[in-house]
Amino acid sequence: MWGRFAKRKQVILAIIATSLFWIILDIFLLFNTDLPEGKKLTDQLVETYSALNKSKVVRGNRNKIDLEEAKNSIIESQLNTLLAGLRFDNEGPGQGGTAVEIPPELKAKEKEMFKENQFNLLASNMMSINRTLPDYRSNKCIERAKTFSSISMREVSIIIVFHNEAFSTLLRTLHSIINRSNNNLIKEIILIDDMSEKDFLKKPLDAYLKRLPIETHLVHLQERSGLIKARLVGAKMAKASILLFLDAHVECTEGWLEPLIARVSEDRRRIVAPIIDVISDNNFDYLTASADVWGGFNWNMNFRWYPVPERENKRKNYDEAAPIETPTIAGGLFAIEKQFFYDIGAYDPLFKIWGGENLEISFRAWMCGGSLEIDVCSRVGHVFRGTTPYTFPGGTANIIYRNAGRTADVWMDEYKDFFYKMVPSAAKVERGDLSDRKKLRKDLQCKSFRWYLENIYPEAPIPYDFISLGSVKNLGTNTCIDTKGNKKNGNPGLVNCHNLGGNQLWSFCKRGKLANDESCITHPSSVMNFDKQAKIERCTIAKIPTDNQIFKYNKDLQIIVHVKTGDCLRADNDKVIFRECDEDDVYQKWEVEGYRE
Repeated sequence: MWGRFAKRKQVILAIIATSLFWIILDIFLLFNTDLPEGKKLTDQLVETYSALNKSKVVRGNRNKIDLEEAKNSIIESQLNTLLAGLRFDNEGPGQGGTAVEIPPELKAKEKEMFKENQFNLLASNMMSINRTLPDYRSNKCIERAKTFSSISMREVSIIIVFHNEAFSTLLRTLHSIINRSNNNLIKEIILIDDMSEKDFLKKPLDAYLKRLPIETHLVHLQERSGLIKARLVGAKMAKASILLFLDAHVECTEGWLEPLIARVSEDRRRIVAPIIDVISDNNFDYLTASADVWGGFNWNMNFRWYPVPERENKRKNYDEAAPIETPTIAGGLFAIEKQFFYDIGAYDPLFKIWGGENLEISFRAWMCGGSLEIDVCSRVGHVFRGTTPYTFPGGTANIIYRNAGRTADVWMDEYKDFFYKMVPSAAKVERGDLSDRKKLRKDLQCKSFRWYLENIYPEAPIPYDFISLGSVKNLGTNTCIDTKGNKKNGNPGLVNCHNLGGNQLWSFCKRGKLANDESCITHPSSVMNFDKQAKIERCTIAKIPTDNQIFKYNKDLQIIVHVKTGDCLRADNDKVIFRECDEDDVYQKWEVEGYRE
């Protein structure tokens, strides 16, 4: 009998030992990437199970450790370790939006940590998660805010995509939303983790979000998808009628939310962005951006900020609290009605990773019956980085050019040549199947890109009335006008023609501008400029160019004449100058590629 009992006892012990082995292995596999540094997994398990077993009754094979309770205990331990290194009070560096000063003895650490996210991570970690900010609104904006109570305001779903985001900046983003918003207007916050590798962005972040007073969801994508696809995941999940996209390293200011919701609630076809203030990547100083700029783009298909033209100020009756109708938006932060988002085609699902989606949705919105606004009474600070810390499968240029090419091919009609001739290598990048997006444009009966340029953005660097696009070659020297890298306050030169666009790509328009992107050939206005050397200056942002930037090309005589003075453009060795017109002077004769009357 004793032999049978001993044998049975050995079997039971073997079962228990085997069960414990698999439980420990299971926890190891689940959590080996989620642990803070400094304590081994086995040490945590021993401590956890010892504490749990004190309250357990051990009875034969019913000795089962509460696995879920053990997991949660370990996660809470990890989270508390993370939070212990952060501060949540209203004291310390950076309060009031001021810059963080790093002590000399921490400069080496600051430099090393900067590499991780390409911003001053040490400064971010030193600041409070709840750092205070002034109320940056103008008096007129504060007065306007009083009218929002009369508007039927709808709820929003806030969607934030992140990849390997710093814990402190992500938490500060969330806390700034909660601290400076009417939480009754926020249906939910949806976080999409684009396959981050950082341990703290997994189970510990899941646990932290449960502590927030707003319903918050976190989805961990199982493969690197990029901003566009990740946002589409969030949009599909959203339960509110308005979507509000934010980046993961922002700080919302007082009164930021209501203006965005109000404008979309009043007109479901509006896309509304806040003013995007600058949070310094070097010291987290909060710098307010101008309320007198709007979004545009250049020949390289890069989003750019430009001064708001006089015609737009006149349209809004010079009201400093009135929203600006903008040709494009930056794309990181904006509100849009969910149904309208899908009505006009959401995001192009064949875009890859990141880049160009803001121009694509901007063109599409205006051309297909919507509108874009920047609400000057809504301000959100954004950490702008000099370089991205992320890698792009296939290379950054290929991703950016693919997305820009898809936008150009579907929406820009003949004006796409400005992009492809400015960046010839972009034309060689594979752009994927365009048939669905072209069908979308046809089904929505969208307007032409010329309509967009004439009616929405006549100040665009791409002229709606262009009559040439190509090189400008002097017949006397057989050399071409080249910017020589000068964008403003410089001089063009004459160099060997390379037929590769770029610095030698020029466009004539009916209004008289001879431009390379944002830069125009300019007649020297000063009488002290004795050699009358041509200048390169920023093209005027007005629809009508200034007098010193208006020229006419006589195709028969092959001369380029400055309209106001009657001077002709002339080659002088490697210089471009102006002289009294002489039909017999071969150095005043130019071949303007692609010119048409």
